[in-house]
Amino acid sequence: MRGNGSRPGGRRRGPFGRLYHGETAIDFVGRATLWFGLSALVILVGLGSLAIRGLNLGIDFRGGTSWVVAGDVDVDAARDAVARVGVAGADVQTLGGEEGQRLRVQAEPGTEAERSEVSAALAELAGVEPGEVQVTQVSPSWGSEITSKAERALLIFLAAITLYITVRFEWKMAVATLVALVHDILVTVGVYSLTGFEVTPATVIAILTVLGYSIYDGIVVFDKVDENAQVLATTGRTTYSTMVNESLNQVLMRTLNTSITALIPIVSLLVIGSFVLGAATLQEFALALLVGLGASAYSSIFIASPLLARLKEREARYASLRNRLEGRSAPLVTTGAASRPSAADRRGGPEGDGASSPPTPAPAAKGRVEAKGGDGRLPSPAPPGAVVPRPRKKGKRR
Repeated sequence: MRGNGSRPGGRRRGPFGRLYHGETAIDFVGRATLWFGLSALVILVGLGSLAIRGLNLGIDFRGGTSWVVAGDVDVDAARDAVARVGVAGADVQTLGGEEGQRLRVQAEPGTEAERSEVSAALAELAGVEPGEVQVTQVSPSWGSEITSKAERALLIFLAAITLYITVRFEWKMAVATLVALVHDILVTVGVYSLTGFEVTPATVIAILTVLGYSIYDGIVVFDKVDENAQVLATTGRTTYSTMVNESLNQVLMRTLNTSITALIPIVSLLVIGSFVLGAATLQEFALALLVGLGASAYSSIFIASPLLARLKEREARYASLRNRLEGRSAPLVTTGAASRPSAADRRGGPEGDGASSPPTPAPAAKGRVEAKGGDGRLPSPAPPGAVVPRPRKKGKRR
């Protein structure tokens, strides 16, 4: 049972104390329209950028040639030298690591003569022989193969997750989880389009990793919702939306701890591995993880759970429960002049807690009480205190 936010000594806990003990009262479900609107805005901006600018696909997807030369070479000088030999729009990066400072140049495929000229220009800048420049050609078909395999892996992953959540919880939780996953993918792709980050095979791997984390974060929340739903089924003293709200506040600290502990090493990879050590592959991997984990931490709380609450509130039993708790009486079953409460009211609502108001007594009948009316209809109820004669048994008297 949730506490009242007070310490044992009677003093009220602060915001962080209530957060740590799961005693916050943030209205996540009640503001679902706001959360959905913010996500829709971000996704629409990303899709617009994707339609106009597209993605900055790496050489592994679009095909091209890569030159790597050892030495401390200025990026701008290398870009100018490559442009002078007729290779425009080259992607120039500095690489670090145990092998020392290196320079990598990636460009669209050109003729053999152009590739040789680029090698000679880079060798001159680095002060090495042209043969020491590593030249790698990548075909676009290799990137297409990676994309095809990633799509198959994604479909298998989504099917397996849907089946598991449906069996473990229910299909509406699976629907909410899939919507959150699509949300995370669209946000990540939109950010890559807006910022112009290069999409590489490491990016694809990172996105698949993010989906696994998003599922884990959602399962943590749904497990608590399922636990509290069982209590709700026996008491019926609150609505499903309120129960989801309480569940989110109870696991909020755990969700934040999980997200923070996951983001700390990713930031370390991005800052130390990329900017300090110069490992470009770590940068490509860490960027996708950073964006994806942030989106998944948001979607598990602000998208999946409020969506689940809206889906469940449409069920007849939870809609009837809400009507009863909000003071809207359930429909009555009437027979003649007498009104009898429905079975749900006699049991205390759809969940049978017996907490509903007592049934309204039928109005007292006027006149003489008869065992059976002349027209064959059921008799009117007897007034309080009236003596009803017992019917005589038919047959011969002994």
